[in-house]
Amino acid sequence: MKTSSSPTIFLFFFLISALLQASINGVRGFKLEENEATQIKRSDFPPGFLFGAATSSYQVEGAYLEDGKSLSNWDVFCHSIGCAEGGDNGDIADDHYHMFMEDIEAMHSLGLDAYRFSISWARILPRGRFGEVNPAGIKFYNKIIDNLILRGIEPFVTINHNDLPQELEDRYGSWLNAEMQEDFLYLAEVCFKSFGDRVKYWVTINEPNMYIELAFEQGVFPPSRCSEPFGNCVYGNSDVEPLVAMHNMLLAHGRAAKLYHEEFQPKQGGLIGLVAHCFMFEPITDSELDREAAKRAFAFSVGWPLDPAIFGEYPEEMQKYLGSKLPSFSLEEKKFMKNSIDFIGINHYSALYAKDCTTSSCSATGNRAIQGFVDRVGEHDGVLIGERVRNHIFGLIWSNNICFVSFS
Repeated sequence: MKTSSSPTIFLFFFLISALLQASINGVRGFKLEENEATQIKRSDFPPGFLFGAATSSYQVEGAYLEDGKSLSNWDVFCHSIGCAEGGDNGDIADDHYHMFMEDIEAMHSLGLDAYRFSISWARILPRGRFGEVNPAGIKFYNKIIDNLILRGIEPFVTINHNDLPQELEDRYGSWLNAEMQEDFLYLAEVCFKSFGDRVKYWVTINEPNMYIELAFEQGVFPPSRCSEPFGNCVYGNSDVEPLVAMHNMLLAHGRAAKLYHEEFQPKQGGLIGLVAHCFMFEPITDSELDREAAKRAFAFSVGWPLDPAIFGEYPEEMQKYLGSKLPSFSLEEKKFMKNSIDFIGINHYSALYAKDCTTSSCSATGNRAIQGFVDRVGEHDGVLIGERVRNHIFGLIWSNNICFVSFS
């Protein structure tokens, strides 16, 4: 994985317990001693630091078939295979669709400065580019944006947080087909035209690396594709399909960013970026092989989506170990992929140990090229890498002198 030599300004982005925690007792990076009455004040943070909330459409909106919305991939998945214990699904969820005004008032009463939410693709484009724009969906997000701004809350909009119209899955296999790039580009254009006069912070895709791994390698997210030893799915190839799906997803991001930079940013003046999922990796021993494995694991996770968006190509480690299985970017694609982001978002969940598998015996999944021949484990000799922390996420974004902490 390459490192950039260009200067950057840090923008901190904390995501703590999706929809579960509304107060801060301690955030990693701020050491709170037990029984110590530590007070964290706004004045402890640099100027421009934003405190906010973050959600994703399927997890909070509900109203899964109201006002012209079509079935999404998550609707179908949760109704058939199941996505939670006890058969719970997002049909109602937090009913944000009907209660968003109460939610905004709650954010305002807490003194939050920002709200990052995602667009339900199936709500504004029920059939993708094969149908009409749904005016009720546009109206819903306009009401959210307008009421946020009215209360001094900055809208951060994620164009896609893993959900998509089921029709695109049924028609051509969604992210496994290059046609998906055209559909995403159309979605992004509709968003820029409909909301860009007020939205100044855009995330194209949230955590593409996590979604691809869970959807096309392990098969626990829709469309539930995988192969052994990663999972037992009806369809899929865990060694190849994640690479194809990610390639289409990254090109979709790059094309949307190009469109924004060329046609919308000059007039609207906003920023566009990408948010990646991240584990930090520590070598399981102090050997050179395990130290290299930790670097390789980082490249195969965080470098996978971010290197192309910064440098226009995949990490060298991935090229070395995946060879011809790894798709490549054409010269034209490299030009619009390189520096396609105005900021980088990192959602950091935890740390893992990395063990080299090029010379050592490893688990069946670690001993695969798609994993960079690295075993990723949370404990060593029966000892966890750190204390268990429930539902805490730390994120870091590089951008223009803005700091954003969100509680969701």
